[in-house]
Amino acid sequence: MKESLVNKLSDRTALIAIIGLGYVGLPLALRYLEVGYRVLGLDSDQSKVDQLMSGQSYIKHIPSGPVRDYVQQGRFRAEIDFSAVNDADALILCVPTPLDDHREPDLSYVIASIEEVLPFLRPGQIVSLESTTYPGTTDEELMPRIESAGFKVGKDIFLVYSPEREDPGNQNFNTRNIPRVCGGTTPACLEAGKALYGQVIDQVIPVSSTRTAEAVKLMENIFRSVNIALVNEMKTAFMPMDIDIFEVIRAASTKPFGYMPFYPGPGLGGHCIPIDPFYLTWKAREYDVATRFIELAGEINTSMPYFVVQRAAEVLNEQGKPLKDSRVLLLGLSYKPEVDDDRESPSYRIMELLEKKGALTHYHDPFIPEIRPSRKYSFFAGRKSSPLQNDGYDLYILCTAHNEYKAVDPAKLNGPILDTRGIFPDNPGKVYKA
Repeated sequence: MKESLVNKLSDRTALIAIIGLGYVGLPLALRYLEVGYRVLGLDSDQSKVDQLMSGQSYIKHIPSGPVRDYVQQGRFRAEIDFSAVNDADALILCVPTPLDDHREPDLSYVIASIEEVLPFLRPGQIVSLESTTYPGTTDEELMPRIESAGFKVGKDIFLVYSPEREDPGNQNFNTRNIPRVCGGTTPACLEAGKALYGQVIDQVIPVSSTRTAEAVKLMENIFRSVNIALVNEMKTAFMPMDIDIFEVIRAASTKPFGYMPFYPGPGLGGHCIPIDPFYLTWKAREYDVATRFIELAGEINTSMPYFVVQRAAEVLNEQGKPLKDSRVLLLGLSYKPEVDDDRESPSYRIMELLEKKGALTHYHDPFIPEIRPSRKYSFFAGRKSSPLQNDGYDLYILCTAHNEYKAVDPAKLNGPILDTRGIFPDNPGKVYKA
């Protein structure tokens, strides 16, 4: 069984099913297509499926041309009918793993996906989970469900965990050249996992178990979260001393050893760093382990939108204006430059806090012409990007360092600008830092 699967994966005759066609799933699908596989894309969002089948990419930094070509060639199809996985040799789950309202792991998308495909599984398939989660998820949630359907993991079905590593908009790293960690439930599972990813990714790094692979992903993003929290805290300490944290970081970065630059901002964004640390803190409580350092970093990072709003009130007060009824334009909704990815963007929290204090908020983002529906900020859905021009705004808040904003001359703006990313040079009375 394993040998047949490995052979199909190795000679690229296997049909790859990817469940979840978002910022992780769609680039992965295109990579498998690029090297010659056939790919079945499954997503519960009919509008995504319709766009893909018409040859259109709905992610700005992913071109439509390849999608159109693969659809026309008959090597790629997208569906919402999960029964089609019966034809697939490999099933890769790339679905969201958010936090719930109590900051506890929400595995509903993962569980719903595995339960939806369960009736259509067959012997000789490999199932890979890529969604970020806590150690033990693959063993505790996926394996029992698969075996309850009458399969033996490691003999009939091969189960692995291989955490996604995507950096949307990064021109230097992509699905192919970012090394991929993979852990299997059994040695046979790991062998099948290496065959699954070895054809499309330059370097596959095997680890001893799915729990280890799950922990690797958390380690990577907790490392970033803690270090970002450190520079955010240092920023708030240096500011009253009239020290520019960005100048400090630039100078410290000249040290050729023992230092790695991290940068402060208005809060954390993206699907990983604001969420992943809390997956570990939740799981650690099961073992009576207190993860105080991680939790403190989370508190600091989630407090940054409040700090920005406080600074906004101080800047307006210096101009002789109250925050209430002031017109504020936020520059940037996406969580990072040059992409249309606004997941967990701190800009939304800043807008919400400003409006609660009576400010009249607008936003501009060249990558997000209209705010899309989301679970957390559905009340902003449909709001459109305002023109970036001298239009009587009392304050501008730079939240995302898009290239377009780097060309802005703050002196030509009607009001002062609050720079949370350190892209503008000092200009007393016109440029303020947050």
